[in-house]
Amino acid sequence: MKTLPPVISTELKTALKKLKLGHIITALPERMVLAEKQGLSFEDSLLLVLSDEVSRRESSSCTRRAAKAGLDPEMVMERWDPTSKVRYDKRVLAELMSLRFVEANRNAVILGAVGVGKTFLANALGHVATRHGYNVSITRADAMLRRLKQSRLDNSRDAVIAELASIDLLIIDDFALEPMSRDESRDIYQLIVERTGRAPTIVTSNRDTAEWLAAFDETLLAQSAVDRFIHNAYDLVVEGESYRARLKPKLSDDDPPPSSPNAKKQPIGRRR
Repeated sequence: MKTLPPVISTELKTALKKLKLGHIITALPERMVLAEKQGLSFEDSLLLVLSDEVSRRESSSCTRRAAKAGLDPEMVMERWDPTSKVRYDKRVLAELMSLRFVEANRNAVILGAVGVGKTFLANALGHVATRHGYNVSITRADAMLRRLKQSRLDNSRDAVIAELASIDLLIIDDFALEPMSRDESRDIYQLIVERTGRAPTIVTSNRDTAEWLAAFDETLLAQSAVDRFIHNAYDLVVEGESYRARLKPKLSDDDPPPSSPNAKKQPIGRRR
């Protein structure tokens, strides 16, 4: 005869909710059955239930940090395709995955041609950092420079620079794609100076670091900024075929036949 799960009293449910432990209620009957079968003590049973809640909160907190950071939820190392035809120094990637460069306030440069997976690896490293409690932010270089340009118009530049400088791990994607203006060059220089030795930065780029100098408007600023950055950075060079083909959506023989598309809802004010 199948044993029915224990019933949780209304009083216990109310108490758990008041203590903000309401999520425990769902799994509690199963855990009570397990504790009884294994003959666990009250202390061990309580630890079992609370461990579930600790794991749930850590997972939830990590998910929130990753979303706030702007990381792509699909670009995690668990989903990296090891059969992809790209080459890189696995020792360097393993070192970066250990996050020792974050603890030591060093940088990382991920270089390679278009489509080899630089952005994927940068996102994956960001996810690892968020799982370990670090405050992470990822931004395209052009978007960051536009934000800084806008900040001059509303006199918030110092605040934006301070915010970018304080992030535990800043990831700048697609750096040095286009030449920068004098103001943009100064912004990058100041940001590098503010973060050097204080907070790590990951930069992805299609251009070798030797080509970064040409993207700056002022040679002296370029030499000072690039020299500071690259001499405190690990280099991860990715070569090979485009990784993006691995991310291309595909149909499976097991997919159900497509149904008719739903009509797009019109705004209320435009309905006739």
